[in-house]
Amino acid sequence: MGALGNESEYAAALRAGLVVGLRKQGVLSDARVADAFATVPRHVFVPGVAVEAAYADDVVLMKQDGAGVAISSVSQPSIVALMLEQAGVEPGQRVLEVGSGGYNAALLWELVTPNGAVTTVDIDGEVTERAGATLRTAGYDGVEVVRADGVEGWKGNAPYDRIVVTVTAADVAPAWVDQLAVGGRIVAPLRVRGQTRSLALDLQPDGSLRSRSSVNCGFVAMQGPRAEYERAVRVVGDDVVLRTDQDQEIEAPVLDGPGFVRWTRVLMDRDEPFCQLDLWLASVFEEYCVLAASRAAVKRRLVRPALRWGGAAVAKDGSIAYLTSQAGPKRNLVELGVRAHGPSAVLLAEEVAGQVRHWDSVLRGGPDPVFLVHPASTPDLPEGPHFRTRNCVVTPIWAH
Repeated sequence: MGALGNESEYAAALRAGLVVGLRKQGVLSDARVADAFATVPRHVFVPGVAVEAAYADDVVLMKQDGAGVAISSVSQPSIVALMLEQAGVEPGQRVLEVGSGGYNAALLWELVTPNGAVTTVDIDGEVTERAGATLRTAGYDGVEVVRADGVEGWKGNAPYDRIVVTVTAADVAPAWVDQLAVGGRIVAPLRVRGQTRSLALDLQPDGSLRSRSSVNCGFVAMQGPRAEYERAVRVVGDDVVLRTDQDQEIEAPVLDGPGFVRWTRVLMDRDEPFCQLDLWLASVFEEYCVLAASRAAVKRRLVRPALRWGGAAVAKDGSIAYLTSQAGPKRNLVELGVRAHGPSAVLLAEEVAGQVRHWDSVLRGGPDPVFLVHPASTPDLPEGPHFRTRNCVVTPIWAH
């Protein structure tokens, strides 16, 4: 168990405050996970950061690439707490962490002791060197830190009862499944159709995986030669771009003036997340993608309005339809609409609007789907939409 003999009372108080805050958010309920958060000195794992910032519920960026894109971070405590509760780690278990930062590995160590084992791997030698140094400083010498491509897992200490992935993955690596113990679980932020969800995936007797929970989240992307990234389909230079997955073949539509708009009479709170609606539309339309537009594009009314960081869209047969909104009857409400362009604009707008209404009347407020993950070579897949990655097929099963 880690300990810092000269730790300040101030840091301990901040850590206790973090636990209280996470409990109030509803992301921390397991007593053992709470004890781990109350024990592990997060400030040790973010050197050079003010102690107050270390115990804020925020991500701490640790490294960027040459383009300024984050490639290593110490994750936001609320997301860490959610994933640890999804993992359900027990004393004595063997755990593999894919994506090293040090802090999460220390929390896992607290959960597996006594008699458990934690291995953390990362492809970046600078990251593993920092993780190893901070783990030793905090007193967690027992954690094994390995420089390796996380896609390969780490055979040396397999099989694992739990594999916890702390980077966004666009695929479930076969090595992770192969290195799971019978009855094991993978917790991974899996990106499908522009959305990232932390899935707790239990290994089934037939070698497939079945989710027991899903949580919307965000992480830095997995690095390495076999990491998969979204494709960019440029509609108007860099100002209007469609983001798609590797298994999709979507051609750029033509934006032709103001387009056609169909309002749905579906009202949403301005702060209500769109993630479930987006996933439903992705489940219904094979041509689902994410439309991102610059401020300049919105100002020129090429699209209007569209979320700069990306909003749900469907592009097929030379036409495109995307979600839009207008002020609702109350200040905090907006009405959802569908704006469409192209030769099939009216038909496509009506089709997408109908699915928005279906989500509102049947699925809204209900549970997320159960996610099934099968190897890509599986001959008989369950019914439902299939999101194909390099190595697997992800099938969301909705409860209607």
